[in-house]
Amino acid sequence: MRQEIYQRLQHREELLRFVRLHPVWYRTLARDPSTFTELEKQANYFYGKTVPQRIGQFGDQLSMVNMLIQMARAMRD
Repeated sequence: MRQEIYQRLQHREELLRFVRLHPVWYRTLARDPSTFTELEKQANYFYGKTVPQRIGQFGDQLSMVNMLIQMARAMRD
């Protein structure tokens, strides 16, 4: 793996962790360093950091808060 790619991975701990969990990326980056952006996309999807995933997580949190409010109202009555 090229030194500049490894340095970029060291600066972003989660990418380094992702590469360690998916060793095929070592080979991919060594052969074609331009796939680094694809690595970032895959890592973001893996860690749930894409916009649709974050919106889904936010919706789940809102549903949980709504359920807790309804439970509190039911207990109060």
